[in-house]
Amino acid sequence: MSTVDSFGSKGTLEVGDASYEVYRLAAVPGLERLPFSLKVLAENLLRTEDGANITADHINALAGWDPDAQPDTEIQFTPARVIMQDFTGVPCVVDLATMREAVVELGGDPTRINPLAPAELVIDHSVQIDVAGRADAFERNVELEYQRNRERYQFLRWGQTAFDDFKVVPPGTGIVHQVNIEYLARGVMVRDGKAYPDTCVGTDSHTTMVNGLGVLGWGVGGIEAEAAMLGQPVSMLIPRVVGFKLTGSIPLGVTATDIVLTITQKLRQHGAVGKFVEFYGEGVAAVPLANRATIGNMSPEFGSTAAMFPIDGVTLDYLRLTGRSEEQLALVEAYAKEQGMWLDPTLDSYVEPVFSEYLELDLSTVVPSIAGPKRPQDRIELSRAKEQFQRDLPTYAPEVTNGVDEAERESFPASDSPAITSSATRTYPVTDAEGREFELFHGAVAIASITSCTNTSNPSVMMAAALVAKKAVEKGLVAKPWVKTSMAPGSQVVTNYYEKAGMWPYLEKLGFHLVGYGCATCIGNSGPLDEKVSETVQEHDLAVAAVLSGNRNFEGRINPDIKMNYLASPPLVIAYALAGTMDFDFESDPLGRDEAGQPIFLRDIWPTPDEVQTVIDASIDRAMFTKDYADVFSGDERWRALPTPEGDTFEWDPESTYVRKPPYFEGMQAEPSPVVDFHGARVLAKLGDSVTTDHISPAGSIKADSPAGLYLAEHGVERRDYNSYGSRRGNHEVMIRGTFANIRLRNQLVPGVEGGFTQNLLTGEQSSIYDASQAYQEAGIPLVVLGGKEYGSGSSRDWAAKGTSLLGVKAVITESFERIHRSNLIGMGVLPLQFPEGESADSLGLDGTETFDITGVTALNEGTTPRTLAVTATKTDGSVVAFDAVLRIDTPGEADYYRNGGILQYVLRQVAAN
Repeated sequence: MSTVDSFGSKGTLEVGDASYEVYRLAAVPGLERLPFSLKVLAENLLRTEDGANITADHINALAGWDPDAQPDTEIQFTPARVIMQDFTGVPCVVDLATMREAVVELGGDPTRINPLAPAELVIDHSVQIDVAGRADAFERNVELEYQRNRERYQFLRWGQTAFDDFKVVPPGTGIVHQVNIEYLARGVMVRDGKAYPDTCVGTDSHTTMVNGLGVLGWGVGGIEAEAAMLGQPVSMLIPRVVGFKLTGSIPLGVTATDIVLTITQKLRQHGAVGKFVEFYGEGVAAVPLANRATIGNMSPEFGSTAAMFPIDGVTLDYLRLTGRSEEQLALVEAYAKEQGMWLDPTLDSYVEPVFSEYLELDLSTVVPSIAGPKRPQDRIELSRAKEQFQRDLPTYAPEVTNGVDEAERESFPASDSPAITSSATRTYPVTDAEGREFELFHGAVAIASITSCTNTSNPSVMMAAALVAKKAVEKGLVAKPWVKTSMAPGSQVVTNYYEKAGMWPYLEKLGFHLVGYGCATCIGNSGPLDEKVSETVQEHDLAVAAVLSGNRNFEGRINPDIKMNYLASPPLVIAYALAGTMDFDFESDPLGRDEAGQPIFLRDIWPTPDEVQTVIDASIDRAMFTKDYADVFSGDERWRALPTPEGDTFEWDPESTYVRKPPYFEGMQAEPSPVVDFHGARVLAKLGDSVTTDHISPAGSIKADSPAGLYLAEHGVERRDYNSYGSRRGNHEVMIRGTFANIRLRNQLVPGVEGGFTQNLLTGEQSSIYDASQAYQEAGIPLVVLGGKEYGSGSSRDWAAKGTSLLGVKAVITESFERIHRSNLIGMGVLPLQFPEGESADSLGLDGTETFDITGVTALNEGTTPRTLAVTATKTDGSVVAFDAVLRIDTPGEADYYRNGGILQYVLRQVAAN
């Protein structure tokens, strides 16, 4: 906290009988015109000013913020708390445990490695949908979850006892971001008598969901989160802020999901990467809190750092509904109004903030939509979904050209290419494990899953889905037998209001049984398809589809058998389960027929907003939240029965295939070695545009013949127990082998091949990326990766950077980076470089077979950060391509991290030195 108060901002705020120390923004002229999000940053600097890292100049930079300028002022943001999920949280705790041992080796006290800010971890990523469509699905899946993850869960229980201010929300409770908005978020923090805005960073990119509650927070890599837990501020540039005005009212038939897909597309087209987005204007008051959270959740999909809604009466109503105390409500209201952070454009005292850029959406123009088949920003109007599917299908089914199976194709004029019709689409008979007979085809919906924090936190769309199910059942409709249906709510509150409203029987009749509380399908834990369905899909290379109510639909993420993935609202997930195919027009194609033979269309079973709201009003109350979260950290009998290891340092099990001591600090000295230039580097992978962190470090299933699968087999793990990459993130041996192992990765060094393969340029032979990396490292050859635009988009996956580093990659050269992955690469000691503006690997004539020299790196040893580094690529014929690559080390803090070999090494040296 502040040791300096240059502006005399420290004061006292009285709320009822309580008194709090606060740092008033009014003490600094100019701050009153800032957007809400920048006011939060300004308060953060006032409260943490120390005259060294955070000075009056930083505060003045915010007071004099030029909305039109490009970001160039670095500030140090100290989040109030850190939130984690288990996929990213386990490696965080592994790293902290390893740092404790490293501190001892450097002559320090291991207990110095301890969270200095509250850190909370929610176990939500580990449940897999092995069992679905039956009454015992939840119990069976939880049982399997504990069998697979016992070691990980015991390790987390050790962490909960070994570290102060670290709490774990056990499995089966809910999804991290929904638990965050329903329970963990404070609105205003109180610590040591001080009141200040609740802010957080999280080890999951969708941490931004809490922005809907007026809490500034965003996703960071696990390595940054660990540093934040240990008291290191997050280094950042004062961002540009996009003001997004919402006007109009939502039309009939349009859901919050449709709105957020429209906003996602609009902001992606506008360009929001690295910026804050803030919603403002009188129209904001008409946006329910659940819709705000849905919009905030999708911030990573439109590329912004955060997507803020200021605090207002709607915020207070939600805090009250979800069981926060009246004292907390009074504090949130009083603090927000005192600091000019309360949104009410009707007040005379209200000052409309200035923004860097302006956008506007008239909600009345939004239409029902889905997004896919591989990116969240690829929005498709539902009325055009069938047509767009037919256009996209040939990309995923090579034998289909212009919508017709080549085997049945006649001679059509090029100008008269036909659409797909049922007669022109081949079908393949299947008898599934339950003896049901049906036929599969391109475009069949193989998975329909209501899942993910994005929408399961929103009663309006969840209840709409239940009502669609109810009306469908009442009209005699059934889900198609080839569709794997599942319901994975974001918290137990959803289950409770479904029960109170009497909706479960209808959902279950269509196969949407409760399968678990977790990310499930959205993170890639969709579980296997029916064995016979899977065999048929693989044998005939069918392009089947998944429809999910999530936020991520990247290639290879959802299920290894599924090529086309679509995001949709929960009621549309139900609709697609009934349709059974993407080749469907809901306006003109009937879902079935009633007893009289009359067609039943989607419009016949779609509820009105009034119907939905009436059921919500009768089914959801404050008592549900207070009851469900009363003992949130206790867990069920399975959790409480787990033996808990003890001690300040962890006793590693050398036989464990889940939790192993990583090598980051081996041989580390008290002082860092000088950084060096790189010579003779070879290309490990040459990749195209939109390579996501899922491509770089998949979270889903582990193939038996992959390097990771072979490693597990060598260590006696049965194929059925391989689990997923996400669940094994505490074992660096699995994760190195899984880096660049996505089954849909396309490495241009091996054209026509999908998966984690490359050309070993020492031998000229094709090999796995892992095996090639080992060969290069044994030969002492540094490696580079070449990429295109939006490299590293997607989840804030620290292993995408950790794995890259451990494979021996010294630099990644791309056309552009997503924010979190660029930061993570620096945090692991990897140089992020960009081709000169307008240039790419292809435009420069690079094919990946060259040897690379990168010079100018040593300037960092002198305390300066060069804007560019000289790159020389020598081809096999001796010709040279030379260019100046932009060095994307954007702040002095990042330069310090790189000089130390990574952020954790930097922090460790700081702790040991003190």
